[in-house]
Amino acid sequence: MKILVVNAGSSSLKYQLFDMDTNTVLAKGLCEKIGLSGAITHKRPGKPNYSTDYAMPTHNEAIALVLKLLTDAELGVIESVDEITAVGHRFAHGGKFTGPQMLGEEEMNYIESIIPINPLHGPPAIKGVCACRASMPNTPQVGVFDTSFYATLGEEAYMYATPYEWYEKYGVRRYGFHGTSHRYVSQKAAELVGKPYDQLKIVSCHIGSGSSITAIDSGKAVDTSMGFTPLEGLPMGTRCGCIDPSIVTYVMKQTGMTPDEMDNEMNKKSGLLGVSGVSNDARDVWAAAKEGNKRARLAIDLMCRSAKKIIGSYVAEMNGMDVLIFTAGLGENDRAARQLIAENMEYLGVTFDNEKNLSIPSGVAGEISADGSKVKVLVIPTDEEFMIACDTASLLK
Repeated sequence: MKILVVNAGSSSLKYQLFDMDTNTVLAKGLCEKIGLSGAITHKRPGKPNYSTDYAMPTHNEAIALVLKLLTDAELGVIESVDEITAVGHRFAHGGKFTGPQMLGEEEMNYIESIIPINPLHGPPAIKGVCACRASMPNTPQVGVFDTSFYATLGEEAYMYATPYEWYEKYGVRRYGFHGTSHRYVSQKAAELVGKPYDQLKIVSCHIGSGSSITAIDSGKAVDTSMGFTPLEGLPMGTRCGCIDPSIVTYVMKQTGMTPDEMDNEMNKKSGLLGVSGVSNDARDVWAAAKEGNKRARLAIDLMCRSAKKIIGSYVAEMNGMDVLIFTAGLGENDRAARQLIAENMEYLGVTFDNEKNLSIPSGVAGEISADGSKVKVLVIPTDEEFMIACDTASLLK
């Protein structure tokens, strides 16, 4: 069984083709600058990468090019598009869906109906499905939703203390995001520590340009830092994370900002960028901090302190922690940020080993807790695309 996984952004499209019989990647790549000049990078294990500029006015042309490369006599890995059993699509928000779904008209209509609470990620994902339908009309399209991992949250975990009518009329509740990543790394953590998944208390830190932390007890998500939208939680690249809600109305009154302008300020001008004034890229912020930029160092400290506070609250909520995981861009590669978050938590059972932390190679899973630490601290590269392929294959079976 061969599954094509598609992750469509507003001007980009990532893809991977999996052979699910061997759990291997046959090819993967990235279409960039869709709607602009257009470019693609196509990769196959053990062979030279292929890159070229190519005009892609819409996602339709991007998918058509992907399929052309996958079946190309020289650059391809399959002889015909008919070899692709199904396409799995990554959706950040699935609303009421609690598992993977075949994407028929009813499902697509529902996904379109929740665009108002998912305006950033929803429309591009829908374009990806439409593009695949246009090029592969007879191939099943499957949606896999980041939010579905949080179907196990209790009412006390997903409700906000706002008027209950907001929940009933507008769907205001905690949905959670990055669920596909948290599910993958937490299952991988159980393998690495050699214990059953349903017997572990895990805190998973997905820290990147967008960041979230999830508490997983006995194989089920019980709390998570992102909420109604991906804005809640710890400070991120350009997102403010948790703030006093009255700040929003106060600044709007002071400045005359519209709701859309305030939404832009909180989502695209805050976080590391807003505090440091340097960049939304942690590497640039660290470089500025090392040169003495106090605001840059403050931005890093705010992010790491917030992560530590969330971890501590989840330990209290679960009455313990067996495994602490770091994953995603910063979690996998930013050794200094991992140290700031994980050190000085001995009371919670975490004994951090910075020598292990500094020596672990990027892209490699490993332990960064000291020998004998009650809590295992692990770095695990995430693989959301493989999880989507597994969910897609499972649904078909």
